[in-house]
Amino acid sequence: MIDITSKTTTLRTATAQAVVKVSREETIRAINEGKIPKGDVFAMSRAAGLLGVKKTPLLLPDCHPMPIEYTGIEYEISGMEITVFCTLKTIYKTGAEVEAMHGASVVALNMYDMLKPVDKGVEILQIKLVSKKGGKSDFNDRFRKDLAAAVVVCSDSISAGKKEDRAGKEIIRKLEACQVTVADYAIIPDEKDIIQQKAQAYQAQGIDLVIYTGGTGLSPRDVTPEALEPLLDRTIPGIDEAIRKHGQERTPYAMLSRSLAGTMGQTLVLALPGSTMGAKESMDAVFPPLLHIFRVFEGVRHDG
Repeated sequence: MIDITSKTTTLRTATAQAVVKVSREETIRAINEGKIPKGDVFAMSRAAGLLGVKKTPLLLPDCHPMPIEYTGIEYEISGMEITVFCTLKTIYKTGAEVEAMHGASVVALNMYDMLKPVDKGVEILQIKLVSKKGGKSDFNDRFRKDLAAAVVVCSDSISAGKKEDRAGKEIIRKLEACQVTVADYAIIPDEKDIIQQKAQAYQAQGIDLVIYTGGTGLSPRDVTPEALEPLLDRTIPGIDEAIRKHGQERTPYAMLSRSLAGTMGQTLVLALPGSTMGAKESMDAVFPPLLHIFRVFEGVRHDG
């Protein structure tokens, strides 16, 4: 199965449909009047669809087992066609489109099985996805594409040339994947005044996003939060919480990080862990949705 460990959990919904066509009006009448010999077609097929949804990862090799938190099955009759709608909801890392399509198809197959003794012309016409919501694609094209960022690596050893920076480069890769231009990349020692000077200089240049990596731990030289906090107009605790929650699900040491987020005017400032994995996971936790903040600065509502 595809690795989804880096994805964030969101509410996801999917609706699929299947169309069952009968060949006689009498068949529709018999269904509505409960006169099909094998029983209540709609009730039994609904039950079969629920089982089908639950069995999806056992039958399709690449489907992840997931907590399906709602399944709704509805029918619409138009002439001699019965359209089945299967709607799923899950709070998970990947979508439920295949599960919804599988559920709709099992409903249709069960209807076929129940109806074939009385209607030899019954057929299944169409199985397709009708809609989905909640995945990464929901956020495409919702963000400004003219954002500029600066990445600052705070590390005595890296600035002295004793170690190679990897965390900053992971941050740059994620920014570029989100179509954010990296206007500057700097490596500085863990010095409070230098950290502050960088933030103030970038704000003066009109840089939209300044991301520090390093100095958020608990060693005596970890001073990035102390340097930045006095400069911030407002802190944004939700960003810190999202980063730590994401990290805590992967390592218990994430609770020791003192990640920080806030604004200096309309410049967003983040302080992330200095480890390569810590920086990568922090970026995965909040990007790209965090970029919506620049629409908020402009007074644009988000109704999603």
